[in-house]
Amino acid sequence: MRRLGIRLIRIREENAMRRVFAICSIVGLLLFTNAAYSPAQEADVVKLPEPQTDGGKPLMQALKLRKSTRGDFGPEEKLSLQTLSNLLWAADGVNRPDGHRTAPSAVDWQNVHIYVATADGLFLYDAPKHELKVILKQDVRAISGLEGAAGPMQQEFAKTAPVSLVYVGDMAKTGGMKYGGEDVGLTWTYTGAGAIAQNVYLFCASEGLACILRALIDAEKIAEVFKLGPNQKVLLTSTIAQFKK
Repeated sequence: MRRLGIRLIRIREENAMRRVFAICSIVGLLLFTNAAYSPAQEADVVKLPEPQTDGGKPLMQALKLRKSTRGDFGPEEKLSLQTLSNLLWAADGVNRPDGHRTAPSAVDWQNVHIYVATADGLFLYDAPKHELKVILKQDVRAISGLEGAAGPMQQEFAKTAPVSLVYVGDMAKTGGMKYGGEDVGLTWTYTGAGAIAQNVYLFCASEGLACILRALIDAEKIAEVFKLGPNQKVLLTSTIAQFKK
């Protein structure tokens, strides 16, 4: 009887230990799950709809319509998320399974990043994932224009145009490459930005949107507000809006 009593006690202790272990395991799993999932992380990314890669005007017609429109835009009206998705894909989106883009890139550096300034904030386009990373949750569109300029250099339109795309080069990716004894990193990076900008022009011509590419910008102010690193260089800006009706 004594042995039976001891055995029952041991069984109860073992069952109690199993229950404690099970509870600890469940609590640990819940803690791990909560740590892995953060609503803030989801809120810092804007998922873009799949780009619509059919339709639009024929290439020759888009080339005929391509032009720069400096201000005198139509009423301030946001681009739809679908239009923004199509625009960014046309600019420098992934168009092949191997990760290559709609715009050429010297040595395949793919070092020109597109910052997207809208009334809703500042975003960075992630081409491989086709999504926008939230950089700032404030309207910084005015920064993309040359504030205080007068005459033909006036760029007040940047404050209210729906979208400005700021092209920023990651110069670290060029690795100080030389060709013919010259450091070609900056020249080739500007070339890549120009190709992206022309894609934007052609998309806007196809979609009936106004567009202008600007090189006269306050690069230091943009770098400060965008919180750019020392190896990032502000290159050019495209501003997109509706035509005045």
